[in-house]
Amino acid sequence: MILNQKVLTYKGFVVFEKIEMSSFDRIPKLFQENEACFMFVNKGEFSVRTPDQFILFKKGKGLLAKCFDYFFEMNSKQRAANNRLEAVGILLYPSLIKELFQFDVTNSSYAVDFNIKSVEIEGLLQTFQESINILIENPELADELLIKTKIKEFVLLMSKTQNAPSELDFLAAMFQKRDTQFVEVIATNLYSNLSINEFAHLSGLSISSFKRKFKSIFETSPKKYINQKKLEKASQLLKSNETRISDIAYDCGFDSITSFNRLFKSHFNLSPSSYRKKID
Repeated sequence: MILNQKVLTYKGFVVFEKIEMSSFDRIPKLFQENEACFMFVNKGEFSVRTPDQFILFKKGKGLLAKCFDYFFEMNSKQRAANNRLEAVGILLYPSLIKELFQFDVTNSSYAVDFNIKSVEIEGLLQTFQESINILIENPELADELLIKTKIKEFVLLMSKTQNAPSELDFLAAMFQKRDTQFVEVIATNLYSNLSINEFAHLSGLSISSFKRKFKSIFETSPKKYINQKKLEKASQLLKSNETRISDIAYDCGFDSITSFNRLFKSHFNLSPSSYRKKID
């Protein structure tokens, strides 16, 4: 839930924003256009789930991301520990970049092997973060020339800290998405508690297209395959008496202990606790 949001715009585009949110479970990143983005974490802690990564972000870290489908997440511990999340975002749009820098990013073939990464906020980046906080809190200072200057400053800083050959090359890399194989998306997120709709979102597909592609590869429905794999993992973990059944349910990506018990019993004809006793 968004508690507070402040933005600075340039040519009708939101280019800087400060957002304050209460605890949440999982929310998708929403895009206005094909924009890349950077996020400074001012307060709180959260994780980002991508097609092939799951990365923790907290104060002192920055999030550098291309335009692709991913989720912001908080687990139960993060929600309990952090009542508020505050972050400052910087949005880079291809059309504005072309105008501000007078070059076309398609003229560079430079690429980087990530879609999202964690960046340490220190030195000049920390100073830049403080300056953007001041501008957002004092919008009367932020005229068009100053905003334009700050965008250019950010691009220059990032091209240096990311060791890109030039500003053009840094920007070109940010607008070239690295594709993730469909099978890798499933394998990476198999033991999450993602719904089928959320798997489709991470895959960049509609629900119907996702189901068709899944069945063509795995020869069964997504629900059956994913539940089967979760139950197989759970049965292995139950061989250890040291792990609580509730923790096993969580580690295998079940929504609740109730749904885990129900599905497990339906599959093995035994409750998880009875299964554990039987294999002791």
